[in-house]
Amino acid sequence: MSKRSRTSILVMVVALVGGFGSGCSIREAICGSGQYPVAAVASYTGRACVSDGEPPPSGFVRFPQGKEPKQVGDKWDRYWAEHRLDGQGRELA
Repeated sequence: MSKRSRTSILVMVVALVGGFGSGCSIREAICGSGQYPVAAVASYTGRACVSDGEPPPSGFVRFPQGKEPKQVGDKWDRYWAEHRLDGQGRELA
């Protein structure tokens, strides 16, 4: 392997490691494009993704507007892991 090849590889490795070390990361979406997340009624963990324009399936409700989880581990994903919704989409005490 030539010195130039080793240098190029070293530069790429440093760039990748630097990017991950600086807080850059790829976040996984809760749902795919054209879908929205729904929560299972009275559940801390039950979730599903529904196609845009379709109603939630029986036993599921939409998250309150503005409180929808978008990415795994985001603020609302963590919040809803500790809170539940009733059959009308209202937060349970």
